[in-house]
Amino acid sequence: MKKTFSLLLLAASLALPAAAQQDPKAGKILDQMSAKYQALKAFQANFTQTLENPSAKVKQNINGDILVSGQKFRLKLSGQEVINNGTTTWTYLKNENEVNISDSDPAMQEMSPSQIYTMYKKGYKYSYVQQVKEAGEDIDVIELSPENRQNDVFKVRLKVRKKDASVKSWQMFKKNGNQYTFLIKKFQPNPPVDANTFAFDKAKYKGVKVVDLR
Repeated sequence: MKKTFSLLLLAASLALPAAAQQDPKAGKILDQMSAKYQALKAFQANFTQTLENPSAKVKQNINGDILVSGQKFRLKLSGQEVINNGTTTWTYLKNENEVNISDSDPAMQEMSPSQIYTMYKKGYKYSYVQQVKEAGEDIDVIELSPENRQNDVFKVRLKVRKKDASVKSWQMFKKNGNQYTFLIKKFQPNPPVDANTFAFDKAKYKGVKVVDLR
């Protein structure tokens, strides 16, 4: 479970006390970005997660996929799959052919990938950095700083496309020197979902070992 979900780690790093005195320019961009994603019934994204630690000369890339609808999500990353229906979480480990079942912690719901586009509203300061051009696109760069100085994360850098307020990437900086970058490669708005999308179907995983931690 060591590698489980740096995406969730990013979200967890931002669940902090309420913020005060924000940069209005950054706030306007974040509000537009948030409204864009919250208006969708569901979305699916393919992304690349890069872990870098310059001092340790570490650089690792992992491809992932996430499907989100409201409070529910289905995440695939590095031989693992996490399914959350809002009340129950299934974590499937492919190499072990094992699924761990746990109750969804209500406090963790606001840290889940389903809330990643609204987390800036809770507990960290944000400021506008600059506008840059990447691959011919105008990008707004915003930095977020947790108000809780005990947090392992000291900065998050968010890049938002100017043309449509969509997120291009975000980068998380940790005090131990690790840097996590999440680059969205493909985005699909309103993919088809049904009642079975966010539930673990044991019949599809032959011989799977079930570990119920509830």
